Amino acid sequence: MNMDIESKAAVEETLIDFDGSDDPYNPLNWPMKRKLVVTLLYSLCTLGTMFNSSVYNSGIIQIEHQFGIGTEAALLGLSLYLLGMGFGPILWAPMSEAYGRKPAVLIPISGLMLFTFATATAKDLQTIFITRFFAGMFGSAPLTNVGGVLADIWPASQRGAAMLTWGLGVMTGPMIAPIVGGALVVNLPQTGWRWTEYTTGIIIAVSLILSVIFIDESYPPVLLARKASKIRFETQNWAIRSKSQEAGTSIPEMARKYLIVPVEMFIDPICFFINLYGAFVYAIVYLTLAVLPVEFQQVRGWNELVGSLPFLSIIVGTLFAAGVLFWGQIHYVKVMKANEGKPVAEARLLPMMIGSFFFPAGLFIMAWTSDRDVHWIGFCFGLLLLGLGFFTIFQSAVSYLVDTYLMLAASALAANMFMRSVLAAAFPLIAKSLFGNLGLDWGLSLLAFISLAMIPIPFLFHLYGKRIRAVGKRSKVSFIP
Repeated sequence: MNMDIESKAAVEETLIDFDGSDDPYNPLNWPMKRKLVVTLLYSLCTLGTMFNSSVYNSGIIQIEHQFGIGTEAALLGLSLYLLGMGFGPILWAPMSEAYGRKPAVLIPISGLMLFTFATATAKDLQTIFITRFFAGMFGSAPLTNVGGVLADIWPASQRGAAMLTWGLGVMTGPMIAPIVGGALVVNLPQTGWRWTEYTTGIIIAVSLILSVIFIDESYPPVLLARKASKIRFETQNWAIRSKSQEAGTSIPEMARKYLIVPVEMFIDPICFFINLYGAFVYAIVYLTLAVLPVEFQQVRGWNELVGSLPFLSIIVGTLFAAGVLFWGQIHYVKVMKANEGKPVAEARLLPMMIGSFFFPAGLFIMAWTSDRDVHWIGFCFGLLLLGLGFFTIFQSAVSYLVDTYLMLAASALAANMFMRSVLAAAFPLIAKSLFGNLGLDWGLSLLAFISLAMIPIPFLFHLYGKRIRAVGKRSKVSFIP
């Protein structure tokens, strides 16, 4: 017995961990200024990725004329980018565990920059489509890993506000891009579409340089592995190691976590329905990239720049949603305190419950104010409600998944990203058939009716989510009573 106790003590002495809860080396204990810089720079990287996803659409007409193709073929540049974003997590999520968050975001961002410039210089359609797909794959890195960064450096009571900052980059990027792209296309009628890509590449390059200089590694297992390696060489005690070095990051383990587990997540009731709802509203936002040119350029006769300004309505709606989400964070903290400081995942759903009504309301208003004889302000008000509904639903879905699955959150978010990327890639391609056959009024109404049918989802999980989490195959692994 004494031998066992001595052996256990010897093992613990060689196992490196943080020096108590106040260790400044622990990312949770970083100074506030350092946390804010990391959060803002990663949000800027995310904004660049999302900006790139939609800026391409501003030059669709020029691409059609230059290469002699139809709208559906030209839209493949958007869809392939979004599809690439669905496959990226397979690479970047394991990379973050093996090498840390910083290289797993910034190395792919370098690839995104290179493929963006490659699209700008493309001489044929094949090159455009190939480079757009790989740009999306590389650009998915911040969407895959920044959520983990925020979990590394912010405690649960503050994480909602940090997620909100990052989420604004996710949302505003694709909405600002058409306005910038429209200005370039109007002023450069022959080469404007190329300059949408050049401009995006420059934005990404600036964010990359700043991030390389000012961002520090935040993944605790990697930090502890570095600490253990340093002590090992200084003391010449080769038994010293960290828990992550003890566990290892084998290829079979990575494959299980980022391929098999995310697939299994699709049949987990919480993950499936929350992902389905989040993916649907995400895809609708990308469908508006195809709807707005029809409404404001074809129906109302505005030019590319003026016709892109209504995207500002969605951004305004996003800002209102930020207020709802911030209030939701205050509510979440109160519930957590009442639960003896333990997180309550269902408390994340209150903003989603509110947004679930605004989202279909926005679609219905857009549908029935799309006629040329109706003042354009009505359609823009619908866009505002759409933005408010989308951002509250999307952010609540991500936060709820993180709180529900905790250590399996990366797998849940990988499933989330794949589902929403596939839907977002498909929706713009069906836009012409949908609205060509039904018109904007009934086409948008159809989508509104589908979103109405999804309203019960957050309410059901708010009522029964705790019980479902306790018995779910994957959620019970991280269940906190």
